[in-house]
Amino acid sequence: MSRTSLLKALPFFSLCFLSHLAAAEVQILKASTIITMDEKNPRAEAIAFDTTTKKIIAVGSLKDVQASAPKATVKDLGSTVLMPGFIDPHNHPILSGITTQAPAYWIAPYVGAKSWSDVQAIIKKADAEAPAGRPLVFNGLDRLLQQAPLPTRDVLDKLTPSGRAIIVVDNSGHAVYFNTATIKILGWKNQKPPVNPVGGSYGRYKDGTSNGIANESAALMAVIGPILPKAVPHILLSSAKWYAYMASMGITSTSEHTYNTGMYKGYQALASVPDTPLRMHVYHMAIEPDAGAQVTWSDPSLVRKNGIKLWADGSPWLGTVAQSFPYLENARTKQAEIIIGPLGEKGMNYTRLQLDQMLDKYAPMGYQMAFHCNGDVGFDVVLDAYENALNKYKLTGTDHRWRVEHLGAARADQFQRAERLGVTVSLAPFQYIYWGDLLDGTMFAPEYGSQWQRAGDGVKMKTRTTFHNDGSVSPPDTLRNIQHMVTRTTDSGKVHGANQAVTLDQALKASTINGAYQLKRDKEIGSLEVGKYADLVELSADITAVKPNEIVEKVKVKGTWLGGKKIDTKKFLEQITAIDPTQHQGMADSALKNAHSH
Repeated sequence: MSRTSLLKALPFFSLCFLSHLAAAEVQILKASTIITMDEKNPRAEAIAFDTTTKKIIAVGSLKDVQASAPKATVKDLGSTVLMPGFIDPHNHPILSGITTQAPAYWIAPYVGAKSWSDVQAIIKKADAEAPAGRPLVFNGLDRLLQQAPLPTRDVLDKLTPSGRAIIVVDNSGHAVYFNTATIKILGWKNQKPPVNPVGGSYGRYKDGTSNGIANESAALMAVIGPILPKAVPHILLSSAKWYAYMASMGITSTSEHTYNTGMYKGYQALASVPDTPLRMHVYHMAIEPDAGAQVTWSDPSLVRKNGIKLWADGSPWLGTVAQSFPYLENARTKQAEIIIGPLGEKGMNYTRLQLDQMLDKYAPMGYQMAFHCNGDVGFDVVLDAYENALNKYKLTGTDHRWRVEHLGAARADQFQRAERLGVTVSLAPFQYIYWGDLLDGTMFAPEYGSQWQRAGDGVKMKTRTTFHNDGSVSPPDTLRNIQHMVTRTTDSGKVHGANQAVTLDQALKASTINGAYQLKRDKEIGSLEVGKYADLVELSADITAVKPNEIVEKVKVKGTWLGGKKIDTKKFLEQITAIDPTQHQGMADSALKNAHSH
């Protein structure tokens, strides 16, 4: 059916709603154009939604939409372009908010701290200006990109002459660095750390005293846990600031990919206020004893439990990835202390038997599985385990939509196999955008590094590829993802692996309807169609009319709507500020419990 004939037929499709509309409050938005992401009706001029059900009741020309709702008020948005709200299907809002939003300091290279000198300047300035005695949190140190030395406590002591406690979180999520003042708060006798916890370790000088480094989650928690509530007095508000930040980037739906029960009250609270800007989907950590438990939410349209999260391997920035090819050995990789490898299956966090056992536990419960995986060897093992479980529990051919995340080193044949199994893939454009110049020729040989994040292969194999930002590993910048995956450029403008570029339509799908499919919400969100929620992003220009390499410059997010309500993030933050912060301070420990690498 052509667009013209469809618009002529629209009043007929809307007749079933007319009796309902008489009693409902309906609003019509007119825009310069509406990109619907609905292949049957790709463009429109106006959209009508019921403010009670929060769902769309008509999409088409202004004339036809008004005919289906003659008493509705019309709001003319002028030159604004409307699209479905962007979907980031893999994020970590609570941890991201706590460690990047004020009063914490975000020191990652892609938010302005390009070098170790920049990081030092930020720490010195904060130490001089912050209230006396308040501990400070800095997050995002990237030794590879910023060419930073190992920041031991001796190094950090020189940056904090006030004598205040500070912690610096490594961008990998594997390490935290701290100064002597922090050790005093921790109460370590003679500055000597306790015995290494299971699954973690403390760095020590030759005399046994702490060198100001803690590695892996168990040790990270022991160091950060006592400091964070002193440094971040309103944990829920910091989490809400990340929500607002995502909304400012046009995002209306996302996920929590390291959920545990300690976050339950926080996500309930964030969804409870009138101006909440996001729909949340949580993935419960498989290692938690209650990971399989059903969870009841007050409004499942705003927050729900989708599935189970597992980790196959580690971080490409540390060399802890299960891949078949080695890193290049040079000054840059040596300085970052990267494991050269290749590790192969030794880079796996679990044996194949352990993976099978976890899938045996959760697959019969009907949950969607989601595996963190970066390496090609790891992807093979995950697909083997998935295929075995899908066959074992008669899920092959069903609408299970099991997931695999990141997949920097994945191959084309693996995407093809994933599609055959019904497995969806979520790629991490930020790995290429920010690290691409190093990946190709510095970290890896060009035949591997130039092909990192094979978005082109992913969409060719029809895996319903999605793009995510994995906050706080990168800013939740969907428009930047779209620009750089279409142009296949890094943040510096260089091109590596031009064969992995995607079309603009493919990139838009990866950020909207494919994300909805992956979150199992494609019948409710992801495109602007009758019966779906009125989740919208307002853009300053038509993204299809702008040169792909100018998207970030010329297309700006003007605002978002969730369920037909224009979101006011200022009001949202005020509403969260009014909630007693003492009810949610424990979320810090819960968020840190599953801090991880990407």
